[in-house]
Amino acid sequence: MGIIYLVGLVLAVLAVIDILKKPISLVGKVICSVIVLCTSWLGLIVYYLYAKNHITEWFK
Repeated sequence: MGIIYLVGLVLAVLAVIDILKKPISLVGKVICSVIVLCTSWLGLIVYYLYAKNHITEWFK
């Protein structure tokens, strides 16, 4: 069980770092980061499969 938690934590940190590198507003970065961190695995799946390529369009 600890390995699953650790993998989720690492992926969440990588997702937040990726969000912070995006050329979007600070508010957009905070909103996306909080959503990814609060929704655990579901948020990570949605982020990596769909939202990663669309965030810059959403928060122009």
